[in-house]
Amino acid sequence: MRCLKNTINDNGNSVNYFEGIGKTLLILGLVLVFLGGVLMLLPKIPWIGKLPGDIFFKGEKVSFYFPITTCIIISILLTILFRLFRR
Repeated sequence: MRCLKNTINDNGNSVNYFEGIGKTLLILGLVLVFLGGVLMLLPKIPWIGKLPGDIFFKGEKVSFYFPITTCIIISILLTILFRLFRR
């Protein structure tokens, strides 16, 4: 059985297999903290979900809500954000 702690590869360099997993877990944790903060702050932004163009229909027994304008704005913001981090 091979030890995964530190291994020497063919070039003679030491390889730590847990380093990649640690970085991935750290990044996922930071993303979860950021998303949690966003979800906590969203109710405090009064215009989210109430923009012109958001579709809202209320009948006697049924109501339908589709925030299309809010979705488009969030999509544009996320596109800009991901393009900044990609470079």
